[in-house]
Amino acid sequence: MDTLTQILKEEVMAYAGNGRGANILLFPILDDDHQTYAVTAVDYPTRDDVALVIVLARVVGDVIVIEEDTTDKKLVDALLQRGLSRQQIVLAYLGEPLPDAEKYILDPQ
Repeated sequence: MDTLTQILKEEVMAYAGNGRGANILLFPILDDDHQTYAVTAVDYPTRDDVALVIVLARVVGDVIVIEEDTTDKKLVDALLQRGLSRQQIVLAYLGEPLPDAEKYILDPQ
């Protein structure tokens, strides 16, 4: 059985696709140490705007916290299709609270 981390990493990587979109380059950012996964985009071939976060999510205890999702095909839906329950997913970008949040505050050290 796939773990939450494996499922999340695979689904986030799918958003990076082949690394290109309409006038953008897509870059996966994979942090296994902190179980945090994202895809960013930069303008290409011209660099008119700053980088933008396409999707950003992390595993916190036994749930996936989606911090940002600017897509039209939401990560939560992809995770549900992979068999996760909605109770295992927190949509932080919509203001859903993380249970026991104080336990999971990232320590910058």
